[in-house]
Order: sequence, then C-alpha cells, then structure tokens
Amino acid sequence: MPDSRKHRGQHPSDARLFGESQVPKLQQAVRDLSWLLSRGYAEKSSLKLVGDRYRLQSRQRLAVARSSCSRQAASRRRLHALPEEAMRGNTLFIDGFNLLITIESALSGGFILEGVDGCYRDMASIHGSYKRVVETEGALLLAGHALQELGVAKAVWYLDRPVSNSGRLKQMILETAQQNNWDWDAALYYNPDNVLAHQAAPAASSDSAILDAAAQWFNLARFVVSRFVPDALILPLGPGEE
Repeated sequence: MPDSRKHRGQHPSDARLFGESQVPKLQQAVRDLSWLLSRGYAEKSSLKLVGDRYRLQSRQRLAVARSSCSRQAASRRRLHALPEEAMRGNTLFIDGFNLLITIESALSGGFILEGVDGCYRDMASIHGSYKRVVETEGALLLAGHALQELGVAKAVWYLDRPVSNSGRLKQMILETAQQNNWDWDAALYYNPDNVLAHQAAPAASSDSAILDAAAQWFNLARFVVSRFVPDALILPLGPGEE
C-alpha cells in the first residue's frame, strides 16, 4: 500500500501510550533497561524482560529501547560530544535522514524522545523509503538557520543510497542551500553510518552505532528542536538515569 501520510506526526495510539500518566512507568523502564545493558545483558532479551514487567505495548518498547543505553555508552558519548562553540568555523558531517526526520516529527507534533545520553530521537521509521512531507522544507530551513547560528563553515549531508527517494532529497538539499547561499554538499552512500562513525571530522547524529564509534559528534537535532521548535512534545525518558 502506498504511503499517503502528509505529516511525520503521531500514530493514532500515541496520545494514550505516551500521555502524562505513562511517563513515570516509561522512565522506570528506561532505568531498568539501562541498568541491564550496563551489566552486559543482551539488548533484545533485556528489552523483552523489561517490557513484559511493565506490560509495555510495542511502541512503548520502541521508545524505551531508543531512550536507553549502558552507563559505559553514555559516558563515552559525553566524552566525545562537542560543545556549541566548537562548531564555529568547522565542517559538520550530517546523518541526513536521522536529523531531518527528527525535525519533521517535532514540527508535526510527534513525540520526541529525550534519552539517557541527552539525544533527541523521533519515533518514526522510513522502512527503506523516504517520503517528503509537509514539514520537510521547513525542517531543512531550520537546520540551515541552526548551522548559521552555530557558525558552521560547511555542512555535508550523508544520505542512504538504498533508501528510495534519497536522490530527490539530495537535490532538494542542494537547491535549498543554493537559494539561501549556504555552503552545503550532499552525498549518497550505501552505508553512511559506517562512514560517519569512522571519520575524524565531527558528525551530527543520534544513531547509537555512530555515537559509540565517532571520534567527535555534535547533538544537532537537540539544538535545532530546542532552539526553533519551542512547542515540541518532548518525552523526558532518560534524564536522571544513573
């Protein structure tokens, strides 16, 4: 069935699954899962154990998984994270779909997860096919304004070549940059996560595999949403985790 969605917002059940009454339970589930991960337990079995204990539904389990990480991973990510002032005059390599979908979700009223590592993550999934939505153009413009404010000298957007419509998005990124006189480039890779994770230059992503290997990274999605989407629906599932 073709994807007919015009927005990247909430699923019909999200208001019930992530309402105020559910947050304490989800926060405790994140603490429990992170505790298990910190002690070397496998993520899949640990998530099932925690999800069953708190009787979580599938989207709640997804939110808990995306918000959790081991103490060791959180420590490493903090150690390699760059502050805002380090962006000035720097080149930033951007995990394109990762950033754009999070901003689109925030703009369209989707829940944004604040995880143990301080990253903002969305609840969306593109399943190998990216479809432009109403918020796409605005999301690109907000990313551009954020990069300008940070003083980033050049931005290079990495996109997954196997994802359908990635070529069209690349063209849209380049056209947006040209219209606004921004120094941007965009490239298609079969495995951009691997490239971003193993280069010396700073990466902008909230993907755990990238954050756990990157020499330098910047929390760009959080900066954009915090700075330009003040009414975003943030689910604080990770703060306070020890």
